[in-house]
Amino acid sequence: MNRAGQFVKNLSGEAEYFSFKPTNLPPEPAIQIDGKMTQILLEANRNLIELDAAAKYIPDVNLFISMYVRKEALISSQIEGTQCTLDDILDPENESHNLDVSEVINYISACHYALDRLKNFPLCNRFFCEIHHKLMNHVRGQEKSPGEFRKTQNWIGGLNCSLKEARYIPPNVEDMNAALFALEKFINENQDDDALIRIALIHYQFETIHPFLDGNGRVGRLIILLYLMEQGLLSKPVIYISYFLKKNQVEYYDRISEVRRSGNYEQWIYFFLEAVSAAAKDSLQSIEALVKLHQKNLKILPKSNRQKNTIKMVFDYLEMHPIIEIKRIASDLQISFNTASHAIQKLQALGILKETTNALRKRVYSYEEYLKILRKDT
Repeated sequence: MNRAGQFVKNLSGEAEYFSFKPTNLPPEPAIQIDGKMTQILLEANRNLIELDAAAKYIPDVNLFISMYVRKEALISSQIEGTQCTLDDILDPENESHNLDVSEVINYISACHYALDRLKNFPLCNRFFCEIHHKLMNHVRGQEKSPGEFRKTQNWIGGLNCSLKEARYIPPNVEDMNAALFALEKFINENQDDDALIRIALIHYQFETIHPFLDGNGRVGRLIILLYLMEQGLLSKPVIYISYFLKKNQVEYYDRISEVRRSGNYEQWIYFFLEAVSAAAKDSLQSIEALVKLHQKNLKILPKSNRQKNTIKMVFDYLEMHPIIEIKRIASDLQISFNTASHAIQKLQALGILKETTNALRKRVYSYEEYLKILRKDT
């Protein structure tokens, strides 16, 4: 046993195995906040304040939010092995039977649902189950009880590994239920530490409990965003912390494992605060680049052309759907095919749109400068 928990024996004989039983939060002894942690904590909070301020003043913030949610959904899913790109998610020609794309689309749906639910519902176990149901419904893993905490033992290891070969065995069902109850209480009652330290502990504990048969990582990372917003650190969902966690994926898993191994929460908190700080900086840079691009292209749109209103409408549509097809855009904007085609031709002539069609498809156009900014780290 250490500060973080202990391994407990289950069953006996040939079937015997040891699962991890986490201690409840907050840790005892309390987190040691030294000079190094204080410095990282101040920087992370400062970067979040700057990001939140920028998000409040950017034009058409909902357009940016839509793209940020998609990017976070994609990168968080890629951490779990989903193999698709940002272009796959945005492509209007992609069929829904692509399972990788469907997984990310489900994450986007779950995120939007959770953000709306957060307005009048606290973070709790019931909320987590609702998110999980949205995430896992009708995709790979749908047979693994979407929206329900597991009723059997799970484990983590290589592909098709057995319980005996597992790298980590989360709490048995009885210990899991007790740990979830305690975690819910900690989330809603503990206000002693800085909010960023609390969410570092919450994310670690959720991943350690591993309460679902599948999808724990994606739900756990979504909880980070929701908690930052619930605590008032962000007013808009404009941070994608999964970008840093994916870039440092091995260290991400190793740091969490080290807490269970040695009870050293502090080394995990250092890493988590660095992740928040780096993600906030990256999000701020992306927002600044997107705003600059928006303003640059807005200036070159026609001011007196007879089609100027239609062209502006199509340009606005591009920032929500940077990969487009004429028939789809005509339908979505309720304009004729020819009107949409002329507007797209004009945007092509201005250098805003680029045709990216291959020989097997209808004509597809991309807002390449916009996509270049968003593709970073995906």
